[in-house]
Amino acid sequence: MTTVVAGILVRGDTILICRRRADQPHPLKWEFPGGKLEPGETPEAALRRELEEELGIDSEPATEIARYEFSYLGKPPILLIFMRVTAWNGEIENRIFESILWQSPGTLSTFDFLEGDVPFLSSERLFSSPAEPEKCEAEAVNRAWSYTSDASSR
Repeated sequence: MTTVVAGILVRGDTILICRRRADQPHPLKWEFPGGKLEPGETPEAALRRELEEELGIDSEPATEIARYEFSYLGKPPILLIFMRVTAWNGEIENRIFESILWQSPGTLSTFDFLEGDVPFLSSERLFSSPAEPEKCEAEAVNRAWSYTSDASSR
């Protein structure tokens, strides 16, 4: 199963969100920075690599706050892991996205996020610090949605 890690970068009371370019899979959808794990890579290492590639920063250790399986229409399930990042070295630089924004958690429902991120947005885990990561109930959400999705996941 493909594993995808997403970084929830926190600055004060805001979270960084990123909009995909029109030429990428799931064009112009909003997401959190991150990407697929490479073979033998841990989620923590993958997130550090992705944040450097996408934003030019070196993140301090991240904390896992949620994980669940999600299936895009007609595709095998992927494992999504969300990790909070509260410290990093370097200035954030938009290297691959259409745009990036710092937003308060209360405004995120007004953005057109990737379908795979929606269960996390609904889980109220954006600022939580659980002892164990939440396992969101994405399966019921998957069954309830009828949408057309690109062939690619993240």
